[in-house]
Amino acid sequence: MSDAPRLPGLRPTPPRLLQSAGFRFALLFIAIYSVAASFLVAVLWWATAGALDRQTIASIRTDASTLVERFRESGTPGLVEAIEERLALDAQNETIYLLVAADGRRLAGNLRDWPTAIGEDGTWFRTRIQHDGGVAEARVHRRDLPGLRLLVGRDESERVQLRLLLTEGVAWSLGAVLIFAGLGAALIRRALQARMRPAVATALGIAGGDLSHRVPLSGQGDEFDRLGATMNDMLDRIASLMAGLRGVSDAIAHDLRTPIARARAKLEESLNTAAGEAELRAAMEEGIADLDNISRVFQALLRIAEAEAGARRAAFAPLDLPEVLRDAAEFYEAMAEAHEQRLETDLPEHLAHVVGDRDLLLQAVANLLDNAIKFTPPGGVIRLEARDTGARIEVAVSDSGPGLPPQDRAQALDRFYRADSSRHLPGSGLGLSLVRAVAQLHGGEAVLLDAMPGADPPGLRVVISLAKL
Repeated sequence: MSDAPRLPGLRPTPPRLLQSAGFRFALLFIAIYSVAASFLVAVLWWATAGALDRQTIASIRTDASTLVERFRESGTPGLVEAIEERLALDAQNETIYLLVAADGRRLAGNLRDWPTAIGEDGTWFRTRIQHDGGVAEARVHRRDLPGLRLLVGRDESERVQLRLLLTEGVAWSLGAVLIFAGLGAALIRRALQARMRPAVATALGIAGGDLSHRVPLSGQGDEFDRLGATMNDMLDRIASLMAGLRGVSDAIAHDLRTPIARARAKLEESLNTAAGEAELRAAMEEGIADLDNISRVFQALLRIAEAEAGARRAAFAPLDLPEVLRDAAEFYEAMAEAHEQRLETDLPEHLAHVVGDRDLLLQAVANLLDNAIKFTPPGGVIRLEARDTGARIEVAVSDSGPGLPPQDRAQALDRFYRADSSRHLPGSGLGLSLVRAVAQLHGGEAVLLDAMPGADPPGLRVVISLAKL
């Protein structure tokens, strides 16, 4: 044994075999199987050996009660006569009787002497006696009568042999049970390892950097298939996030490089060519404005990342959604009027079961209203509405602008995506991405539709669905 000191705070490592979940499941199977088999054996024993014991006791008790009643009716001569009648009728020589007087004189029975270690009146016990020319196992019952002592019993030699045979059979049966339990446990362990091997291989492949691995499914629809399907969904989500991360990195490098370079060029040109303090100040103000735009892009990206990661769930609280929407409509109504547009609302007084992040929901609706005002021509109508569909809460913003072609709608919710028709307008392409992230954070989704199907232009309708909590 090693005398090396054990470091404090470190738990001893269990044996390698015990680290196997399959082995532990196998041990559990053996334990359950053994308990069930033991219960079955106990029931079998109670129904056989126990039944024999109960039958013997009932027979002795009835016999003793009958002899006591005979003594009360006919006295000692009648009791002696009854014992001799019973012995004469006992062809198998199983009954045991002994009647002695108070002085120890034997009066009747097939025992020569009073057995030793006999208890008081009414006691039951097993003892070895000289019976039928040999030593026998017997169960006897003592009854005391006025001036007499009576023993009534049965020879249990054959029952003892039967009990020994039954015990031997039970022992062999339990041994067979343990052997079959061990075989069953080994098969269970092997089956578990076989079913887990594809998942382990997939995990090792993912750990090696290859995100294309997926867990193969057996098609049985059991717990392992559900685990594999969940792992595959998780890996698909990870792959999607990785692709999104690469896309965001590329978009940041592409979309932010230009304003940063433009701001630097303006400042450098003004530093070299500014004729006076006024021109230099104007150039610095333009540079600050460009940097503010870049800062807003980073802040929008941070909000999207927080929403997609679920980091804002700590701010969830019950809220009055119609009030939030009315606040947004009140703020953007003046902006719509400035663009010669009309902002209409269709909001209920209250919407029950709404729990969420008030600031993020307000920001998402503000982004939609801002986009609607930006793309709706003068004289157009913008509409903000909310309703309870029973399963979900829906918030929708519609406009009478040019809308989005179906081929652009699938990408319009991605970061930095801007349709060709809107590249000349100010913006970073992050507004709808934040809307989708906020909807997903609240257990829903964002959907882009035609506001007026069949019309020209069809307008755009963005619907945010929120889960009811």
